[in-house]
Amino acid sequence: MIRHTILTFAAAREIVGAGSFKAALAAGATVADLRANILETYPAFRELSDFAIARNEAYALADEVLLEGDELVIIPPVSGG
Repeated sequence: MIRHTILTFAAAREIVGAGSFKAALAAGATVADLRANILETYPAFRELSDFAIARNEAYALADEVLLEGDELVIIPPVSGG
């Protein structure tokens, strides 16, 4: 198991109640696995229309494999105009 730290901002921070949280995932886990873990741990994320996950300062694709030390950030949907 690899423990990842996930940073949160805006609505994501409100849901988690902190600026970051930890998720333990098996080696070889993907961004999709992380998303599933987040939704299981924090069901309130289902209320967001959608949220993205950034990995090392770029939007991450679902099939990207997470590596120890990756910088992971939840990017909540942005509204306004």
